Order: sequence, then structure tokens, then C-alpha cells
Amino acid sequence: MRALVILLFALGAATPAHAAEAAAVRRLALLVGVNDGGPERVRLRYAETDAKAFSTVLSELGGVLPQDRVLLTDVDRAGVLAGFDRVRRLAEGVRTAGTRRVEVLLYYSGHSDDEGLLLKGQRLDYGELRRSLEGLPADVRIAVLDSCASGAFARKKGGVSRPAFLVDSAIQVKGHAILTSSSADEASQESDRLGGSFFTHHLLSGLRGAADVTHDGRVTLTEAYQFAFHETLARTERTQGGAQHPNYDIELAGTGDLVMTDLRATTAGLVLTEPLEGRLYVRDAVGTLVVEVQKQSGRPTELGLAPGAYRARREWDGGVSEAAFTLKEGARTPLSPGDFLGVGHEATVMRGGGGGMALSPQGRVQLPVNLSLVPSMSTNTLRVGRAQVENRFALGVVNGGAALGGGLALGLAGNVYDAEVSGLAMALGFNTSGREVSGAQLSLVTNVAGGAVVGAQASLGLNVANGDVDGVGQLALGANVARGALGGVQAALGANVTTSDATGMQLSLGVNHANGTLKGVQFSLGHNSVAKAARGLQGSVLLNRAPSLTGMQLGLINVGGDVSGMQLGLINVADTVHGMQLGLVNVSDEVHGVPVGLVSYEKKGQLHLELFGSDVQLTNLALKFGGKHFYTTLLAGIGPDDRFQRFSLGLGLGGHIPLGSRFWVDVDVAASQVLSTRAPFSSKSNNLLSQARAMLGFQVMPRLAVFAGPTYNVAFMWGESEFSKLTTLPVRSHVINADTRMQRWPGFQVGVRL
Repeated sequence: MRALVILLFALGAATPAHAAEAAAVRRLALLVGVNDGGPERVRLRYAETDAKAFSTVLSELGGVLPQDRVLLTDVDRAGVLAGFDRVRRLAEGVRTAGTRRVEVLLYYSGHSDDEGLLLKGQRLDYGELRRSLEGLPADVRIAVLDSCASGAFARKKGGVSRPAFLVDSAIQVKGHAILTSSSADEASQESDRLGGSFFTHHLLSGLRGAADVTHDGRVTLTEAYQFAFHETLARTERTQGGAQHPNYDIELAGTGDLVMTDLRATTAGLVLTEPLEGRLYVRDAVGTLVVEVQKQSGRPTELGLAPGAYRARREWDGGVSEAAFTLKEGARTPLSPGDFLGVGHEATVMRGGGGGMALSPQGRVQLPVNLSLVPSMSTNTLRVGRAQVENRFALGVVNGGAALGGGLALGLAGNVYDAEVSGLAMALGFNTSGREVSGAQLSLVTNVAGGAVVGAQASLGLNVANGDVDGVGQLALGANVARGALGGVQAALGANVTTSDATGMQLSLGVNHANGTLKGVQFSLGHNSVAKAARGLQGSVLLNRAPSLTGMQLGLINVGGDVSGMQLGLINVADTVHGMQLGLVNVSDEVHGVPVGLVSYEKKGQLHLELFGSDVQLTNLALKFGGKHFYTTLLAGIGPDDRFQRFSLGLGLGGHIPLGSRFWVDVDVAASQVLSTRAPFSSKSNNLLSQARAMLGFQVMPRLAVFAGPTYNVAFMWGESEFSKLTTLPVRSHVINADTRMQRWPGFQVGVRL
């Protein structure tokens, strides 16, 4: 659900400008499109598309230079604030360069609620948004927010609606105007047919000239809003979401109107002549709906469009007709009723009789069957020439057309469609779709979808989707690339990549990467990586990497930020762990759980040096390191009482139990070997000393403690031992076999901790 808010802050006043002053005006723009509002929000489909379309109109008709535009997509709260900083620096720069008047326009398309913008699970509240706008050094500030709960945003301003606003010339206006696409208790909507939100689509149509009611070649904010108001209300009255009632909250003083677009700024233009009437849908060469306008007869209407090929569909008096035309650089191209060819009349001429051909909702001619050598040599071309065609069945060497409408395409070499594919496209070579795929693309070499994929792509080589992937997913021997979110499976021998969130599974022998969040499983023999949070399982023979993890990492090397769950591997690295690290080496900032490993280092844990004496060695040194409650200890000892004839080395694992502010207990198990100083690696040093130790400590000061406690020792000796026993205390001896003896005894230790 979406809504559109237009917020105009015009702070300060200026005297009427001379012609020279008018030339000294710079308009800057910050355009933001974010489909992801967070895990609790339905992912939008057209927020980024709307932001790019708005950017295009501002560039072509709105007087915004390329270097004065900041376009941001798929950003979080910090990214938007960074965008404000960039625009602020641009505004300061043009002020310093002597520009007399600076205008700033903000466009945001995405999710929001009654408190602020929702950016990938983060909130930018309206108060901070307004402060950021007011902090821009500009004479006029315009903000367009295409987001939910816009009526609530308008209420927060506390303004009072007035009947008339924005007249004559913008140079003396001050104050603000808030225009919303729906009231606070209404849902605002986006449309698959339009490829964007209702209000943004009609607002952009108005800015391209459909709203120019005075026919002066300029579209003001008043004209654009009124056009979008009526068109949005009319087009949403019968939708499932219900009618949208745009409204406004205005606080303006002074006289003036703000020109949003100048139709004379573009190098090409389309002139709808006086006698032409009806509802017109103008699409570009790839089928994107650019302008929708209800043309009345009696006066011409000019639309500002870029040079290129276009097709217009006209609905009038119960009939449908089409016209193809090309806009050329430096020319205004007229379009009159005679340029349109009725679909029924075209079918009679091409087929030699019969009724008219059916049209799809997108204005394409629907032909059930196409037989083809190549697209230019096909039954489509023979029957309708260069018209856009939608087929249900296609058979040939290379099949082509505008779209596959819910059927089957069988191509010996390939299938090439300019727009969407709905159904099954199969080829030995390749399948390409200019827009989304609903169904499947199956080939031996490569599959490419220009938009989202709902279904499957399968090939021996490469699968590419330039949008979200939902359904079965992508299957390949080579690589899979989803330039959007994944909701399904990517399986490949080589690599799987999704440029946004992944929900499902990525399986490969090489590399898996999700450039967003992961909810599911990554499994590979090589490398798994997630750019944001991971929830689920990462399993790899080599390396797993995620900035935060809820679940499990299983691999040779595991690297996670904040981990809630388990890391199991040879080397585990994390920031904060809530759970377990199990490996040879564990490294973290802090562990709230259990680190189990030969070496466990915790930055916020304990690191102590202990000097103590025991019944085994008079002088011992121990290094203890680990977490607050679990530690690893490295042991070394030597016995001056033996005239330095032996020394010991060992390793232990244990737990630390605080008893109030000063007392504590350490309990651990340790294993050591007692070696001869003369021949440490001789067969006479084959022994193992196992110890269970308990130490009661008292903290004298922050870096000094004393401790003492009992030990229970079990020593195993093999073969001919150089030492008859390892302690100065009495022992109980046992002969296990001819080569193995065991001694056990209770002992003690006393020492200090630093």
C-alpha cells in the first residue's frame, strides 16, 4: 500500500527577478526508491522504478542537470541521511558559485507509517525528515513522498487548508504545502498494469504535458496536482483497495506558482492535434507505459517525450485503434485521428476478410500461433507487420514477439521476447525476455529475464533474472544470478548470486552470495556469504561469512558478526555470541554461552597469568584466557626440587564461578606431559598426567588474587619410564599390563593470579 505526499517548503522571500536572475536558478534533486520496508512489510515491486521514472522526467523536462541529481535505491536510514548530506554540499557549492536562487526537490517512494519512513526495517521519523529538509540551504524545497499513511503525515504539520493556492509566479511564495494521495484512513495502491503507483503514474503523465490546461507549454504544481487528483480517484474507484481521495494541507503566503516542467525543454515532442479525442496510452519501444491521458477535442495538447520509437493505443467511442510513430531530435511530431489504424480494419486488410483481432490489456495484437525462422521471417510479421504481438504458441528456429501470453514457445535456437513471458519457453540455445517471466525458461546455454521470475529458469550454462525470483527458482550447471530478491532455490555447480534478500536455498559447489538478508540455507563446497543478516544455516567445506547470524554456521572457517546459535568449525570468529562456538580456535568479542575449543579467546572475557606451586612441580606458570565463565589454560612447570631434571607442559579447559564481589571458584580438567630436560623426546618420557582441579580464590585487588585448592591426579606411564612417580606425595599404583602402569593420588596447589 502506498500514498503520495508532495511537500513544498518555500522559505524566505525574493523580489521579482529580472531575466538575468531567472537564468541564475539551479534545481537540485534527491530521489530515493526502496522496495523493502522491513520483515513485517510486503515487499513493493515498483518503488525503485517510480524513483527512476521521476528522475527521468526531471532530467528531460524539470531543469535538473545530471550532476545535480542524487538517485538512491535499496538504501537504509543511514543511506537517506547521507543523501541529504550530498545534496546539502551541492547546494552550498552552487551558492558559493554565485547562484541567486536554489530549489531542492526530494522524491521518496517506498513504505512508511504514521510515524515516519520505513527503510529496510529502520524508521526515519517525520520530525527528522523535516529537519533534514529545512537544513538544506535553498529558497524553495519540494518533497514528494510516495508512501503509506500520508494523511497522518499531513496532520502532523498542523496546517490549515485554504481554497486557493499557488498562483502566478513562484518567486514570492513562502510557507509550505502538503499534498497527499489519500486520506489517513485509506490505502494507496500500486498497479501491475501501470508498472508503478497510481498517483505517481498520473502525476508523471501530468508533468509530461497531460496537465497543461492553459496550453502555455508549462506544467505548474497546481495543474499537476489537480490532474493527478482526478485521474487517481477515477482509476481507483473500482479497485480492490478502494478509492483514493487526494487532499492537501496548505500554509502559503505571497503570490506565485511553481513551474514543475517546461515542455519546451525537451528536444522532441508529441503534439496531439485538435480533432484527436479519446483515452490515449503511449508506450515506448520496450512496451513501458509512459503517458496516459484523456484527450478532449478542440484544443491541441503537447507531451514532452524523449526522441525514439513509440506506439499509441486509442480507446474512443467503443473502438480501439493504434498508431506507431517516431519522435525525432529537434522536431514536434503531430498525431491526428488519421494516423490511427483500427484493429478490425487492419485485420481485414492483412487477412483478406473476417473480423478484427483481439487486443491484450497492454494493447498488443493477440495471435494464437506463430511459426518462425527468425522474428522478421514469421507468421507474426506476415499478418500484422511491425505491430506488437502476443502469442500463445510459437514454433521455429528463433521465435520472437512482444510477449508470450500463457502458452508454449519451442525454439530450435532460441526464444526472444521484448516484454513478459507467461508460460513455458524451451530452446536448445537461449531464452530472453525483456520483462518478467511467469512460468519457466528452459535451455541448454542461457536464460535471461529482463524483470522478475515467478517460476523457474533451468539451463546448463547461465540463468539471469533482472528482478526478483520466486517459485522453483534457478537451476544451472554454470551460474545463477538474480538481480533482486530470491524466494525459492538457486542451485548450480559454479556460483549463485542474488543482489538482494534470499529466502529459500542456495546450493553450489563453488560460491553462494546474497547481497541482502538470508532466510534459509546456503550450502557449498567453497564459500557462502551474506551481506546482511542471516537466519538459518550456512554450510561450507571452506568458508562461511555473515555480518550477523541467527542459526548455525558449519564449515572449516566461520566468520559471523553477532551470532545467536552455533558456530561449528576449525576456526570460528564472531563479535557477540549468544550460544556456542565449537572448534579448534574460537575468537570473539563476547560470549553469552559456551565456547568449546583448544584455544578460545574472548576480547571482553578473561586473560590472566597465574604463578603457583603444586605437589607435582614446585614452580608452575599458567595462562588463562576465555569468556566470563569458560576458559582455556596453558600450563608449564619445572621442579627445582628435582634439580631441574624435569619440566611439564599441558592444556586445560574449565569454568569460572564468581562468588560475590571478591571470592571465586575455578574448576577445570587438564592434561600434561612430564618431560626430561636432558632428553625431552626420548621413549622414557612417555607419560600422561590427567588432573581435575578446583581453586578457591580471593581477589585482593583488581589485578591480584590468591588461590588454593585440591587436585585429583591420574598418571599413565608406558614402557621404561625415567620417573618412578610424578609427585612428592604417596600414590596408589596399578599395573594395567606389561607396558602400562597407572598412578593416582590427591594433590594440592597454591598460587597467585595477576
